[in-house]
Amino acid sequence: YRGSTGWARDQRVYFVAQFSKPFINSGIARNDTILNQTFYANGTNIKAWFNFDNSDEAPILVKVGISAVSAENARMNLEKETPDWDFNKIRNATAESWNKELGKIRVQGKNEDQKTIFYTALYHTMVSPNTYSDVDGSYLGRDFKVHKTEGSENYTVFSLWDTYRAFHPLFTIIDHKRTNDFINTFIRQYQEGGILPVWELSANETWCMIGYHAVPVIADAWIKGIRGYDGNLALKAMVNSAMQDQFGLEYYKKYGYIPAELEHESVSKTLEYAYDDWCIAVMAESIGNDSLSQLFYKRAQSYKHHYDEASGFMRARYNGGWFNPFKPSEVNFNYTEANAWQYSFGAPHDMDGFISLHGGKAKTAIFLDSLFSASSVTTGRDQSDITGLIGQYAHGNEPSHHIAYLYNYCGQPWKTQQKANQIFSNFYTSKPDGLIGNEDCGQMSAWAVLSAMGFYPVSPGCEQYAIGSPAFEETIINLENGRKFIIKARNVSTENFYIQKAMLNGKSFNRSFLNHSEIMAGGELVFEMGPSPAKSFGVGTGNEPATGIKGEQILPSPVASPSTRIFRESATISLTAEKGAHITYTTDETKPGPESTPYTSPISLTETTTLKFNAWKEGYTSGYTQVSVFTKMPVGLEIISITEFASQYSGSGKNNLIDGLKGSSDFRLGGWQGFHGIDMEAVIQIHDIKTVKSASIGCFQDINSWIFMPIRIELLSSPDGKTFSKIAELKNDFPADKWGDYTKEFVFNDLNINDRFIKIRAINAGPCPEWHPGNGNPTWIFADEISFGY
Repeated sequence: YRGSTGWARDQRVYFVAQFSKPFINSGIARNDTILNQTFYANGTNIKAWFNFDNSDEAPILVKVGISAVSAENARMNLEKETPDWDFNKIRNATAESWNKELGKIRVQGKNEDQKTIFYTALYHTMVSPNTYSDVDGSYLGRDFKVHKTEGSENYTVFSLWDTYRAFHPLFTIIDHKRTNDFINTFIRQYQEGGILPVWELSANETWCMIGYHAVPVIADAWIKGIRGYDGNLALKAMVNSAMQDQFGLEYYKKYGYIPAELEHESVSKTLEYAYDDWCIAVMAESIGNDSLSQLFYKRAQSYKHHYDEASGFMRARYNGGWFNPFKPSEVNFNYTEANAWQYSFGAPHDMDGFISLHGGKAKTAIFLDSLFSASSVTTGRDQSDITGLIGQYAHGNEPSHHIAYLYNYCGQPWKTQQKANQIFSNFYTSKPDGLIGNEDCGQMSAWAVLSAMGFYPVSPGCEQYAIGSPAFEETIINLENGRKFIIKARNVSTENFYIQKAMLNGKSFNRSFLNHSEIMAGGELVFEMGPSPAKSFGVGTGNEPATGIKGEQILPSPVASPSTRIFRESATISLTAEKGAHITYTTDETKPGPESTPYTSPISLTETTTLKFNAWKEGYTSGYTQVSVFTKMPVGLEIISITEFASQYSGSGKNNLIDGLKGSSDFRLGGWQGFHGIDMEAVIQIHDIKTVKSASIGCFQDINSWIFMPIRIELLSSPDGKTFSKIAELKNDFPADKWGDYTKEFVFNDLNINDRFIKIRAINAGPCPEWHPGNGNPTWIFADEISFGY
């Protein structure tokens, strides 16, 4: 038995190993040191060892059975699955099994290297999820109790933020049985653990990544007629995930989006929740639950609150306005493993609405062009997942995967054909490093498999696949219903990747999308390929794919500007909304209605004020009440100079350290100022003549994010702001090797300073220490708030 605590907080593996000859003795090695007569040990480097008499030089065979339930079940699995010692028999049976699975799709063409790439990719899609039930159906449930299935397998390893996009849609074509088994596993996990999986591993919910993406897997299968599970129970589980309050959902339900000051990765979470909600709406509508579908069609439009008409990007909302400063290429904590470029196309479920926001198909296509032609330089956080760049398109990470196919929705499918061909040809090779990014449990390869066949599921949850550029002369999909769907690409080559015309089952076919039902019916789709775009193919009414929102359209929330939470003496606040809408507001903590004070001109503030506002427009469902809190800064202090802070950790700007608002326990929410690899130094002017009796500065430590406490704080003063004298210093006594999130207040007491200028200097801890994963790299200082006692 091996138990481990890590990503999966309680991973259990029981095993039984059998050898082809007896061993003489055995034991355990800990930290590579043999422990004789020891059969149990704890540690991070534990190995079992066995000693054999191998004087006959015969090969020693070992076979191992595993189980998450018990050692007895591990033995049962071993005896049932591998009853004898015939190695060649097992090898041949394994090869036959893999050939059967890989034979679900047959490709023919002159480019042998592409065939290798294709079948390697198809193999990668079949490595996980892993079977997690024993031969008698027993499995370890999400409640860590033993359960038993009948007629289906139980699975583990669901990297759903990745795999809902292409991996699971691929399986709706080639493997209905496993698709049903996956979904029944989801439902069992809901019943045993109280929620559908997010990123499940060995019966543990790791909560890695964002969204509730078991939902689109279920909805996509249901809409495509794969229904070997209880649909009403599945819908109940889907709604349960959407009605939680964790990970920003509380604010999403309250404001229609997630404010950046309340939850990190707010833009990404809002957009992905909106897509998942659309999937719930589609499923509810199909089942006949109209009230539920209407609720979630409304929620599915939440992405609109993040759309900034002036820039065209999906931007973070902050204090009722926009998060500033804004750089679309900056990688920060408003987005998940990405930046604004890569998430600004994150509404695949409502391309009609998305295109309308951008001012039509032509303008949307121009915005797509700008993504692929932009500089590939990113700023801000170092994000290793952002790879495979074409402009700011990042094929090495999942948020970009559907984007190349969006040209079809804009009436320019030839651009999709060019981009899909470019990505498949350049970012997938037969070399050992043949993937441009993390495989992510088959998603990276599923993109290649589907794109090489010539189509891609832009919005799982609907029947449509956007057509791209087929890579092979012939592709045969051997369907489970006994039919075949054959795709032929005549004259296809490295130069001939543009579709000239097409025929489906002998009839002219001029759509840039294909329906799932057309694939499952079997038949033959023939493309004529050429070296130049055929701009008449796949365009026009009825020929272009489309997704949209049914029912009432919401009004995007109005925006306050500036959104900075603090002001010195006075502030002037402007409110804007969609054209044709009127805005009302209150300043007395009450909720504004249509008859509240109308906004007609900028609002002047001289005291701390809570501003609540909303917008109204005939024919639209009003958005949510917006709340902006504007706080008047403490008087008498001013920061004269400060070390340059990182733009992604700028807080409220130059005066963040004295604005009276302390950073929260989550540094990603923007209250702290970050200084990378340098000391922090701030000069504060005290305008009133006062004697300073105490001084303090707050600092933050999260060594997992390379943020360390400063090694010391120095306090200096000056009568003129030019010549400073050192008054005192405090050495840090907080452990540098303590993992977790911590704040510490460095306090200077018993002072007697009459100078008007005070300098506080925080000395950086230097490079990450040798024991740290970031060994040798610069560390951060995070600071907020400086205060004085008189």
